[in-house]
Amino acid sequence: MDAKQIGVVSIGEALLAAREKDLDLVEVAPNADPPVCRIMDYGKLRYEKAKREKGKSRSSHLKEIKLRPLTAEHDVGVKIKNIRKFLAQGDKVKVSMIFRGRERSHTELGFNLLQEVIKKIEDIGVVEVPPRMGGDLSMLIVPK
Repeated sequence: MDAKQIGVVSIGEALLAAREKDLDLVEVAPNADPPVCRIMDYGKLRYEKAKREKGKSRSSHLKEIKLRPLTAEHDVGVKIKNIRKFLAQGDKVKVSMIFRGRERSHTELGFNLLQEVIKKIEDIGVVEVPPRMGGDLSMLIVPK
């Protein structure tokens, strides 16, 4: 399309020109004197704006996966599958190891399990914050 200015035109003429081109007449600056309108495909404009907004919101999601030191092998496999899915969608993943009662005296079990998780996702994700104790043991994984 050519983006040339037509100048001050009556509403009737502007609507007629828009209909001839099978487009919409969109008011872009209603507070100007006279109001500024543009002949364009309004549906396409809305679609592109929604697409941009969706792209912005996806970048900052944080998902959390919680584990226990004695989580069964199959259950850990399911959690890893979910981590891989989240990373593929572009989300960050916080993996938390929750210790209860006497489990607190065996934090090495939690570290070992998190190292296993890191090995299984290293092709699709990178550890941004390594495993560390802060109440519970946790780490942050981001997509490659």
